[in-house]
Amino acid sequence: MSYQALYRKWRPTEFEDVKGQDHIVTTLKNQIKLDRIGHAYLFCGTRGTGKTTVAKIFAKAVNCLHPVDGSPCNECAMCRAINAGTSMNVIEIDAASNNGVDNIREIREEVGYSPTEGRYKVYIIDEVHMLSIGAFNALLKTLEEPPSYVIFILATTEAHKIPITILSRCQRYDFKRITIDTIAARLHELIEKEQLDVEERAVRYIAKAADGSMRDALSLLDQCIAFYIGSRLTYDNVLEVLGAVDTSVFSKLLRCIAGRQMVEAIYLLEDVVIQGRELGQFVNDFTWYLRNLLLAQNSDNLEDILDISSENLAALKEEAAMVEPAVLMRYIRIFSELSGQMRYSSQKRVLLEVAIVKLCKPSMERNLDSILNRLSNIEKQLEEGVIAAPQKAQRQNIQEQQASDSDPVSADVRPQAASEDVMRIVAQWGKIISDLPMSMAAMIKNVRVSQGDDASLLLACENEMQKDYFDQESHQSELSEIIADKIQKQVKIKAVFLSDETPERQEMFIDPRKINLEGVDVIYEDD
Repeated sequence: MSYQALYRKWRPTEFEDVKGQDHIVTTLKNQIKLDRIGHAYLFCGTRGTGKTTVAKIFAKAVNCLHPVDGSPCNECAMCRAINAGTSMNVIEIDAASNNGVDNIREIREEVGYSPTEGRYKVYIIDEVHMLSIGAFNALLKTLEEPPSYVIFILATTEAHKIPITILSRCQRYDFKRITIDTIAARLHELIEKEQLDVEERAVRYIAKAADGSMRDALSLLDQCIAFYIGSRLTYDNVLEVLGAVDTSVFSKLLRCIAGRQMVEAIYLLEDVVIQGRELGQFVNDFTWYLRNLLLAQNSDNLEDILDISSENLAALKEEAAMVEPAVLMRYIRIFSELSGQMRYSSQKRVLLEVAIVKLCKPSMERNLDSILNRLSNIEKQLEEGVIAAPQKAQRQNIQEQQASDSDPVSADVRPQAASEDVMRIVAQWGKIISDLPMSMAAMIKNVRVSQGDDASLLLACENEMQKDYFDQESHQSELSEIIADKIQKQVKIKAVFLSDETPERQEMFIDPRKINLEGVDVIYEDD
């Protein structure tokens, strides 16, 4: 006999073998025991959750000659015929390939003939949402008032595509995604029956990778066993077969990104590629890892939701403390967008490398969360004193150079501010405007600021009066001198209308009324 896949070999044949759908199984068994069987059922749910399996068991149970507590006996002639697929009482139809009006008309003609044996003719229409509008209309009347010996069971993964007129004529049952614990328990049961040697961590990972589908879990287990036939199936073996990576790689990647170590992050990705890991799966798994970090930051006692041990949860919380929630949400946004882009791309590695560079260098993006990420980095550096000291040393070198020159240099001649200096000015704008003269402070009150493309400081004015005021060279010079006194560098100032900027550009401007920057006192330390 040819080999049979595990999900076919161990397909449940009675209600007691169905896992994770107790609410549906109990209801159907009670209907059979009390003889309150409906004429039309709609089974909804994601793939591999047991819709077609339960439909077949139900078809056997209603025709079984000796049912046991509402479940088929699997021993009588009717049960054996249905299990063998030779019974004329159970008709399975694939709506994906039989979706026309003519196919439904054939059904309407067939239901007029009563079953030759057994009590009911059961029509199981799989993927019913694939039927055409005409086919649904042809089915409508028959579905509403079928003969007493006919039962319709409609199965679908996309219930929202079914017309409301069909939905209202069916008893609807929603199949839940099966939990990781339930899938793992079933896998252990079948592994024991198959006399296989599989590591516990490997079983848990397969159950998690199945994403709530028992059929997917059995298919993945079958795939892994076939690769390592005759030997113990370990966690590392499963990762290798499925093209996945261990969470330790995600931890290393996060530390590289948080430390803005772009080169190290790219080398880490190179190792992943060399090992033959599937990059689409890598992106999805890393996104889930970031999601776990975000949940760990905001709540305790999440072992069940995160599906990790207490020891791993402690390590996860330690890593979560390295990144602020807003920054973590930016990471998740970038990788979620990347997941959709990679699905249709032939250059997956290039897209992934660009995403890693974006994470390491927030300055490459111009949206609000990347700007906030940059401000957060600046505030952190200010708190640690890593910005102030180099600037102080730089000014000291300038002064020593001025003292050693034979021709004295005027104190008013200062170097031009670079892009990094303008970023710091924007980050501390609230401190800057606190020292302005009263007349200028009144005009600049609602002005937003941003860094220009040529290392200039852009002032986004809301009205014409403000724009005219800061277009005057005298006022620009006055504001530039006040800033230069704080940073010891000259900055070029430009005034623009906020309304003239595109929505994307408007998001770049910082509103001092909405940004809390009270944690830092000064931009640079005074000499």
